[in-house]
Amino acid sequence: MISKAASNTVVLVSRATLAVLIFDGFLCGILAVVFLPTYVGYVQMPVSALLAGIANVMLLFAARKVAERPLAIASPLIGWGVAVLVCMFGGPGGDVLLLADWRTAFLLVGGLVPPGVLLFSWRLKSLTNLHANPQPGAHSRSSSESASL
Repeated sequence: MISKAASNTVVLVSRATLAVLIFDGFLCGILAVVFLPTYVGYVQMPVSALLAGIANVMLLFAARKVAERPLAIASPLIGWGVAVLVCMFGGPGGDVLLLADWRTAFLLVGGLVPPGVLLFSWRLKSLTNLHANPQPGAHSRSSSESASL
């Protein structure tokens, strides 16, 4: 049996870890935007969009280890989205980091679709497990049990 103090410590460490993961998602979003106009030779290659998708999936796996609620698990991805949204606005001098071109669309698709599919599959699996294994006291009585009462 775990003591109350040990239980509180585990909750505190889990919340701190989740806060660090949210910050990592925010930082990943900013770095993905900054490195979006990367060139490979003479060709523009938005490698950061692919890396952002991989990093977001890894952040979700880490968040799933310390959280149980779907919103808490998705919070690093929300942090990434907030960072990309902030980068879409112009700065004080009118500088804009994200322009309306194909690289921005590629960043949004590459950074949101893989983790979105992963979250969807996890949620679908949890819902099907919930319906496959109902609560022990929630099953209905058979007709023979009803007749004997």
